[in-house]
Formats: sequence, C-alpha cells, structure tokens
Amino acid sequence: MKYTELQKKIQLPVFSRHDLKLWGAKLFGYQLSLWQKRGYLIKLKNGVYAFADRLGGLSAEEVAGLLYSPCYLSLEKALSYYGLIPEMVYGLTLVTPKTTRSFKNRLGNFSYRHIQAALFFGYRQLKGKYFPYLIAAPEKALLDLIYFKLDKIKDKNDLAELRLNWPALKKTMAKAKFKRYLAAYKHKGMKAIGNLIMERL
Repeated sequence: MKYTELQKKIQLPVFSRHDLKLWGAKLFGYQLSLWQKRGYLIKLKNGVYAFADRLGGLSAEEVAGLLYSPCYLSLEKALSYYGLIPEMVYGLTLVTPKTTRSFKNRLGNFSYRHIQAALFFGYRQLKGKYFPYLIAAPEKALLDLIYFKLDKIKDKNDLAELRLNWPALKKTMAKAKFKRYLAAYKHKGMKAIGNLIMERL
C-alpha cells in the first residue's frame, strides 16, 4: 500500500496497527518506519501513529485515552481545567485501574497513575474535535490528588501547600457529592483530610 492510499483509507488523525487490520490495510513495519523518517507519520507509542499533517485541532486530552485505556484525566490537570488551582499545567496526569505507565511524544507527556478498580469512578465524557475523552468531576479530581499525595498531606498547613483556589472550590464543589465520593476511600488519612476540606467548603 502506498502512503496516499493509507491517507484515503484512514480519515482520522490517529490510528493503530490494530485499526489497520480491522480496515484491511496491509502494511509492513518497514513502511511505517520509512514514513516516520520522511516526516509523514508521528509515532505516539508502539503501535499507535498520527498523521503529521492532521495534528491541527487534535488535543493531547483526546490522544490520552487512545494511548492507554481505560483512563480519565484527573489530579492537577483536571483541577486546572476547572480553575481550581492557579497554575497552568502542561503534562497530563490520568488515573487508570491498570498498571502505572507513562508516555512521551510530540503531543505531550502522559502519566497514568494506578488506582484501585473500586475507586475508578466520578468522571464524565467530554467531546474533542476527533475523539471523546474522560475527565474527573471536580470533587473526584481533588480527592485523587489527596489520595496520591497522602504521604505528604497530614494537616491544614500541608493542605495549604497545594495552593488550591478556595473561592472557586466553594462555588464549584458539590459538598454532598464530595462527601459521598470520600466515603469510597477506605482510609483514615483520606477521611481526615477530606473533613478538613469540607469544613472550608
């Protein structure tokens, strides 16, 4: 198959070798390597590629779920999306019930943090230009942040170090939902810090 034929067969900006089989596109590994060297394709991870001329409008958030699934955007990146922390966050941190992994490619740095399957909830779907992706609800994003930083957060002073936007938190957070989500984290430390947060909401 020629490169122009591949472009016509696949309309989306990202594809996998599995997709090629489903669509009946017969390609050899050396062809994919050659097209990478010529700048036609960008390797996002082993077996996943993007068309270099179709990156316009394709967000890293959309790609995250294609690289490693299931997952949802959470922690600092999700909190930044909701305006709950003042800093801009460039790398993507995602939560997954699978093994912890990370990927780095032209679209960004992707860090996938393992969480228990019982805690894989509290997210919603957003529509990207090409692909949908999942993002934690504000309450879940904050709880995930506490969960993964629990060894460094013991009291109000440590909580202050997170530089949370408390006026925005009060407007955004649903206290009843936060309390319900908190109950799923069967950990005394989580409950203690969660209660400190609820006192300020």
